[in-house]
This record gives sequence, structure tokens and C-alpha cells, in this order.
Amino acid sequence: MNKNLKIAVLYGGNSAEREVSLKSGKAIANGLQQNGFDVALIDTKFHKLAELSNQNIDLAFIALHGRGGEDGCIQGALEYLNIPYTGSGVLGSALSMDKIRSKQIWQALNLPTAAFSVVQKQRYKSCEAIDILAALGGKVMVKPANEGSSIGMAMAETVQQLDKALQDAFIYDQQILVEAWINGPEYTISILGEQALPVIHMETPHQFYDYAAKYQSTSTQYHCPCHLSKEDEIYVQALALNAFKATGAKVWGRVDLMRDLSNTDLKNQWRLLEVNTVPGMTETSLVPKSAKVHGLTFAQLVEQIALLSLDEKANN
Repeated sequence: MNKNLKIAVLYGGNSAEREVSLKSGKAIANGLQQNGFDVALIDTKFHKLAELSNQNIDLAFIALHGRGGEDGCIQGALEYLNIPYTGSGVLGSALSMDKIRSKQIWQALNLPTAAFSVVQKQRYKSCEAIDILAALGGKVMVKPANEGSSIGMAMAETVQQLDKALQDAFIYDQQILVEAWINGPEYTISILGEQALPVIHMETPHQFYDYAAKYQSTSTQYHCPCHLSKEDEIYVQALALNAFKATGAKVWGRVDLMRDLSNTDLKNQWRLLEVNTVPGMTETSLVPKSAKVHGLTFAQLVEQIALLSLDEKANN
């Protein structure tokens, strides 16, 4: 790979995940600089994207999490400016970011995901919480459709809790996913090119793997190797890769899923949660953890993402 390439790391931005993005962007820039690349670190909150056209950028490394970074917006802008960028394209980014559309696609392809309801802010009436809770088994997870990092998520097992969780979630989104509660452990599988990397099992004393468990807690544990049987690990890696491709995601990312221990059919316990097309990329984030077990340093990982992205753009 030509180390004379100029790579702009786009980070920060205006989303609810800005603070995480600032850390990811700095880590990525440092990793690329270790490999000898000419790196420009650009906070899109203060930088006009059109100015990139005059800076001889060979590749934009997207380190923007959440809205504006993972939903196809920045990808579309870079397409218009004719600047190659890392990761998924416009459609893959938009579909992967939208938890509802992702689940609808998986359902259509018979990929396993938990039962769910969709709640629209403009149409919702508090009395509907009774029927939603009953239809989904009496305990649910509430998720804004287009947020990441567990922002706006809450568990509910009473009508009052569900109504409050929905009202809180409406702060972040007009559409809310209400998902049947999954009783079991959570796993994540990183994708790099056509390969699923080693599976990570997350353990937290929190009710679920929320924002605090991800970024603030010292009690969250990450197991990689994940202690699944070889057969199960191969199965979930293939499942994750299929789920990733189903939403049109490309190059790199992460797929989250859970094992539903309330289901006695061992072959039918896995439930897909979501695809992340620009997951966290600090030195201690999940993708680097998995890549390290796979044999890649952080610097090697970001170089691989850059190389695979340039190859993807050259072949399309």
C-alpha cells in the first residue's frame, strides 16, 4: 500500500455519540501515523466538508459514530465530492443504522431476530403500551431506531415503565423499536473484509449492556476466546457475516447478537440485534480486541480497513 497517501480521519461531528467519536478518531489517526501515512484529523463539527476537495485527500477514514456518520449522510457527501472513504456505502450504512429496517430484512431472509413492535411518536397513545407489552411476552427492550451506543435504550416490564421508556426514547427518535426481552448472554462479531473475526462475549452486572457498561464501567468483562464450542462459534460467525451482507454493509463493522436461553431448542437460540458500520475504535474497543486475538495490532487493523476500502471503491 502506498504510504504517501493522504488520509483524512473524519471524527467528532454533532451526534449523541460525539465523545466516543473523538476518542475513536484520535486512536485511528495515531494508528495510521504509526504506519507512516500522511494523516489529517478533521472534526466535522467545525470543518466544511466541501473544503476536502481542495486538500488532495486520497481517502476519508470515517470515525463518526451515530447520526451523520453511520446513516449514509457523510457517505453520500463524500460520493458527491468524489472522495473515496472507508466502510459501507450509502445504502448499506442507512439500512444498517436503522434497527427496524435491519430486522425487517433479516425476517425476510429467515435470519433469526427477536419479535418486535414499531412505535411511531406522532401516532402513539399511552394506552397502547398495554397491548405492546402483552404481545411481546411481558418484558421488553426499548430502542430508538437510529441511535447507537445504547443511547435512549431501556428495559420495561410494566405498562408504566414501557410508557416512560417510550417517552424518553422519543427524545432521540421519531420511530422506536420495542423488542421482546432476550434472556441470555450477549456476543459481538467483528467483520473485516469477507472474514468474521473471533467472537467476544460481554458480561456486565447491569440490566443490559448499556452506555455506562460500554464506556464507564470497570466491572464489564470481555471474553475472547468467548468460551463457545467450536461448532457454535463457527455458526455465529457465519450468521453474523450473512446478517452483515444482508443490510448491504461492506468492508468492516460489527454484528451484535444474543443467545436466548429461554428457548430449549439449542439450534434456535441465537437472535440478531444490530449491525454497526462504524463501531467504536479506541485502543480498547471491541473490534480492536477481536482483531488482537486474530493476530492484528491496532495499527495493522486500521491499515487493513484503509486498504480494503480502497480496493472496494476501485472495484465498484
